[in-house]
Amino acid sequence: MRIVDLLKKEAVVLNADVSEKEQMLDLLVDLHKKVGNIEDKEAFKAGIMKRESEGPTAIAEGICIPHSKNDAVIKPGIAAITVPGGVDCEALDGEPSNLFFMIAAPAEGSDVHLEALSRLSTILMDPAFREKLLSAKDVEAFLAAIDEKETEKYGEEDKAAQVEEAAAEVPAKKSGYQVLAVTACPTGIAHTYMAAEALEEKGKELGISIKVETNGSGGAKNILTQEEIDACDGIIIAADKNVEMARFDGKPVIKVKVSDGIHKSQELIERAVKGDGPIYHHEGGKAASTSSDGDESFGRQIYKHLMNGVSHMLPFVIGGGILIAIAFLLDDYSIDPSNFGMNTPAAAFFKTAGGVAFNFMLPILAGFIAMSIADRPGLMVGFVGGSVASAGTTFASCFNPDVTVISGGFLGALFAGFLAGYLVLALEKITEKMPDSMDGLRPMLIYPVVGLLLISVIMFAINPFFSWLNQLLADALNSLSGANSILLGVILGGMMSIDMGGPFNKAAYVFGTASLAYQTEAGYMIMAAVMVGGMVPPIAIAISSWVFKNKFTDNDRKTAPVNAIMGLCFISEAAIPYAAGDPLHVIPSCVIGSAVAGALSMAFKCTLMAPHGGIFVFPVVGHALMYIIALLIGSIVGAIMFGLLRKPIESK
Repeated sequence: MRIVDLLKKEAVVLNADVSEKEQMLDLLVDLHKKVGNIEDKEAFKAGIMKRESEGPTAIAEGICIPHSKNDAVIKPGIAAITVPGGVDCEALDGEPSNLFFMIAAPAEGSDVHLEALSRLSTILMDPAFREKLLSAKDVEAFLAAIDEKETEKYGEEDKAAQVEEAAAEVPAKKSGYQVLAVTACPTGIAHTYMAAEALEEKGKELGISIKVETNGSGGAKNILTQEEIDACDGIIIAADKNVEMARFDGKPVIKVKVSDGIHKSQELIERAVKGDGPIYHHEGGKAASTSSDGDESFGRQIYKHLMNGVSHMLPFVIGGGILIAIAFLLDDYSIDPSNFGMNTPAAAFFKTAGGVAFNFMLPILAGFIAMSIADRPGLMVGFVGGSVASAGTTFASCFNPDVTVISGGFLGALFAGFLAGYLVLALEKITEKMPDSMDGLRPMLIYPVVGLLLISVIMFAINPFFSWLNQLLADALNSLSGANSILLGVILGGMMSIDMGGPFNKAAYVFGTASLAYQTEAGYMIMAAVMVGGMVPPIAIAISSWVFKNKFTDNDRKTAPVNAIMGLCFISEAAIPYAAGDPLHVIPSCVIGSAVAGALSMAFKCTLMAPHGGIFVFPVVGHALMYIIALLIGSIVGAIMFGLLRKPIESK
């Protein structure tokens, strides 16, 4: 490998202001860290010092080449500095050194450091070449001098090596992609595509061909073909909901959270190329499973099943909620206050259409939770269970139509979804010993009929409890006022910014969407507080970068408009790169800003009937002007706090 391939422009400093050997070594180690050659400065420097203790690396004639083959090295590289005044490095000729090249080599692999050391030692013996390096006016001239000298000395040898290497690679080259990946998050909006982009970019950087399928809110895109699956080295599943897995039978599959696809993309790709993942074995009809029960904790399985239900439920809530809100905007309250939303033909149309979609919310939630657990046989059983919970039907109401029924609500549907899924799994287990000739009867007759009977009996029996619990929660929400509602706004708004798409964020968001099911002003206020809290982080960061210019890089300021737009669209994940790079300053600032926005939204009694949409649903927000004020104040509070906490770029 040529010296100029190992020595990046950013790893060169000319006329460095150092006078001690320790300063010189620290500067060179920092340059390696800056360009990503090493991951642990302390461990790498320990290796350098160990080599120095074995004998000086200052060879004479002003040349010093410290080096280490080290576990802390990610990729081989060289860092270089010139020091006109010289540094005493105990050279063999007793003279100070003024040309320094530090070589970093991985502990495992070829002896690239020996080859680089040999080449440097050879070409640096030329006094004219050394003088040319020391007198270089800029880094480009310094690198050009090395390239020219290395070509002069090793040009024919390098050319022959390249030809030999290319010839050796031709037979090994395989068609298709080396790595395939699938990314998916519950809402299918931000994390899905952030993980896909991170994997694709890291693949390009590593020179590894990769194709990523995204299971987003608009359906699966860039779908993997069976031919590509058969030819690949490994598969990455970065998902927080279930994806189609039957196609990966017999392939090494690495299954992780969608956030790992964003933050651990290099590690995942390198593992996949090596085939370092358990071989996936598909079982029966569980085509949607991302893992066997033994691969994940029970809590994570529950979370993924819940998110699968929520992700399928959202379109019904969003579409129905917005149409219902439009109905109220178009109606005339004075005609008949008791029939508000249905008094005019236009309002009646929107209210009816929106209500039809909205009423599917709980059955869809339960159905797709059950489907996540037991695949297609669970869908019908879960859907019916959710419908029974939503209707509040009991044995008493079956026998006496005059009995008042109360919906089991979100909690009842949630219970029905999990119950249905595990009931069908139990039926599969019980009937697995049936003769093969009767296999066709199981999904077509036994699962739907027996599953329907069981879910109906259990839900009819238990619905009174969920009806009571649902009424208790509805009363509690309706009683929220004053300080209680503001405190709830503080909590929910703050939770939306703690992990920006993680468990805390999702818990607050699910609570907000569940509150919509009550179709009360208090429930709509909760959803409004949740959404405004999630909009604050990217907007606050954008404002801070505009106001506190000396504390952000040019690139930060260039991306600020994108962050602001994503914040206005209720995509709080846009703040994740900043939170990952500076969590101690970003997260507290955003949490406080979001908490303020949530509290003000509650105080202003702002309402929202749709669980998503950001600025695009502001026209149907109750007290929209005050909602905008709450968003602005929360964003400004977060921006100012972040700007005050963050250190100027020069001192970082």
